[in-house]
Parts: sequence; C-alpha cells; structure tokens
Amino acid sequence: MLAWNFIKHFPCKNLSRHILRDRVRPLCFCTCSTPPSSFSISASLSYSSSSSSSCFTDESFTAPYLSVRIHCPKHVLDPFSEALLCFGASSVAVDEDIDEDAASGSSLASKEICIESVFPVHEEVKMCISQAANSIGLKEVPKFKVEMGDEQDWITKNQELFQPVEIAERLWIVPEWTSPPVTEAVNIILNPGFAFGTGEHPTTKLCLLLLQSLIKGGEAFLDYGTGSGILAIAAFKFGAASSVGIDIDPLAIKSTRHNAALNNIPLEKLELHLAPSENCSSGREIPLQKQQFDVVIANILLNPVMELADHILSFAKPGATIGISGILSEQLPNVIERYSPFLEDISVATIGDWVCMSGAKKGEFIDN
Repeated sequence: MLAWNFIKHFPCKNLSRHILRDRVRPLCFCTCSTPPSSFSISASLSYSSSSSSSCFTDESFTAPYLSVRIHCPKHVLDPFSEALLCFGASSVAVDEDIDEDAASGSSLASKEICIESVFPVHEEVKMCISQAANSIGLKEVPKFKVEMGDEQDWITKNQELFQPVEIAERLWIVPEWTSPPVTEAVNIILNPGFAFGTGEHPTTKLCLLLLQSLIKGGEAFLDYGTGSGILAIAAFKFGAASSVGIDIDPLAIKSTRHNAALNNIPLEKLELHLAPSENCSSGREIPLQKQQFDVVIANILLNPVMELADHILSFAKPGATIGISGILSEQLPNVIERYSPFLEDISVATIGDWVCMSGAKKGEFIDN
C-alpha cells in the first residue's frame, strides 16, 4: 500500500504512474480547489478551514481514527485525493494490490481504484466525501466503507514499509529504527511520525538533489514547509552555515526537533518557526528578515506555490536560488509564468510526472 500526502508524510512505493506522493494533511500547506479568498501575509501559509489541528495542538500519536475505503474513478484520482485532504481527511493512500472489483471480475475494475483514507473520529465522513466530490465536479458521491482504527496500528504499519532510501550515491535517508546500509555515506536519520518527508517521494528526492548541488559550504538555507525537517537537516549535512524551517503545524515542528536530535544537530543551530495558520488569530509573525537566505526551497502544493510566490521570494537574497516543487509536469507552465518575472536561469528537473523548478532571484526584484 502507498500512503501519499499532499505535503508531507508516510512512505511512498512506486506502484503506479497514477500514484502521486506521500500525503497526510496535518503538515500540508494544503489548499482546496476553492482556496481562501485571502492569505495572511504574516502567516503566509494557507491551511484548510476543515483542519482538525489547532495552532497549539499536542495531538496524541495513539488517538483513534476512522479508516475509510473509497472507490474512486481512476481518471479523477489526483484531484479527488487532494480534495479529500482539503475537506477533512488526515491522509489518503492508494492500494492497487487490493481491488475488490478486479477480484470479482467486475468491469468496474478498469475504471475504479480504491483509496484508503484516514479521518479524525469527529469528522462527518459522508459530508467530507460529498464536498470533495462536488468540488471536482463528480456527479455522484463515490461508494465508501468506514471502520474504526487505532492510530498506533497505522504508524507501526507505515514504519514497516519505510525502509532506507538511497537518494544518490553516498546519500541515504535512514529510518530511526534501522541501521544505515552504508555507514560512511551521508545518512539522514529520520522518524517522520506525522510529518511529510521520508525521501521516497519524487519531489523530496528532487529537492534533496537540488540542495546537494547548491550547498558548497557556509550558505543560509530556508525550508519553506519543513514537514519532517528532511531538507533542513540535509542542508546541515551538506555544509550549510545555518538552516531554518517553517511550518503551520506544531506536529511538524515537533517532528523536526526529534529528527534533528537523531542527527546530532543542536536545536540552537536549527531554527524552527511555527507559522500561524489563517484560521488562527494568535497575532504571531514569522521572525525572519527579508533577503536573508542563499537558498530557499518550497516543496508544497500548487495553489500555495502560486498564491505565496511573493512571500517565498521575499526571504531570498538577490541572486539566491529558489527551488519550487510539489508540482506536476502539467502544472509547470503556470508556475513558470508566475515566477519568471522574478527568476532568471530557470531550470527544471523531473522524476516521472513530478517536477522541481529552480532559478536565481533577479537583483531588480523588490520585496513587498
């Protein structure tokens, strides 16, 4: 089974070209098909109004959850999965190994696919699925089945799936519960918990490879949507002088702190900021200076990538490299159009259908 989060979570197995990325909502810079009409400049990171996480929640990893199997038309797998996350699902997973219709010989086997999703126990599942279907223009609500589950079982199951990942020669992502296959390699020790970033998804790989090529020693790096902290930690491993991670969910900050400790990175060296979400009136702002970083990478979703472009760019020095990922190749033209007025020497790297775009910030760009 593949657990895929729209920013950022459980392990990803390349079962099919239809399967996108590790997706679990709490740490996602997730935005719905009908995004909020405005974004808080101080918050900068849009969050779904149906989110179950408050600004300061300390959610237990052993909380119960609802396991929901949904029969989804194959041609709308991607947008429907994203919509589910926006309207209340905590995670969505595609399981192509188990297909009830295929087993029964039904003609629907070639037209449908099963989505294994997780919802908080208090969510109105039928309403969430109905809203998700309606948001992408489905005329009928997909069939679904709900069962009660235990969160610890989910985590244990995904720990079993998450094995060491070789990103490149002498660069490995290693789960906390296993030993590095190559001890002399650059090993990033990780326990993703409820945060996205195991290294298995193509966008994470693309960002890691870009980061490795950019960090020569002494750079200041910003991980815009840090999730598990994988990029922020990698930057230190590659030789960055400083590394900063920001996220809208406290579980991401907790996960990154834990992973930093696993990699012997003192917390005083890895600067982390919890950005207020749009539905949180804490009055807090991200205490970062504009034009502060040599490298900025945002591995997030299309809508926030587009809406928050000015904010993402504002933290980069003139001439700094900006990396944008979490986008599909079909979405790339719109992203290039949005960023090309502010970036030069734009280049694109791809793995399958996924893209990482990068470019140098133009010197004449004036930050708001």
